[in-house]
Amino acid sequence: MDTALPLGADELTYRDATEADVPVLVELVESAYRGDSSRAGWTTEADILEGQRTDPQGVREVIGTPGSRLLVVERDGEPVACCQLEHRGDAAYFGMFAVRPGLQGGGLGRCVMAEAERLVVAEWGVREMHMTVISVRDELIAWYERRGYRRTGRMTPFPYGDERFGLPQRDDLEFELLVKTLAKTV
Repeated sequence: MDTALPLGADELTYRDATEADVPVLVELVESAYRGDSSRAGWTTEADILEGQRTDPQGVREVIGTPGSRLLVVERDGEPVACCQLEHRGDAAYFGMFAVRPGLQGGGLGRCVMAEAERLVVAEWGVREMHMTVISVRDELIAWYERRGYRRTGRMTPFPYGDERFGLPQRDDLEFELLVKTLAKTV
């Protein structure tokens, strides 16, 4: 079982996901956002969405899309987090961010986000990181704001009727674009 022990950045390794990682990454993402297991952490969406968050096809698409990578974060060879990075011109998109529920709140998410930001600047030379967050996720948005992301007020509709994104439990869901200006590394 996961424990909320503090993680040092030096204990983590980062690598690109492969086809062999698909089942573990689907389980990781699902455990962080859906069902009873997600309630062990604070990022759960279980009260606003049921059903799946992702599936093997969705994870494979992220892995196989040119200009996209799915970063696997491991501690002692065990996947503990992941995130999608996609090159979009002068910006990068940050998505499919998941941290094992029992490890949330211990600094792991901050480490992953910092490394993701460093990577996109170093490898793609981008100036901004973009992400979309369900607008009713106030606590999660506040966490991103403390990391330097700003709300834009730019909304896109939630894909009601497309079960690949879950089964909404309320009728007011939409995505808001959050943006962070990234500093160039020297």
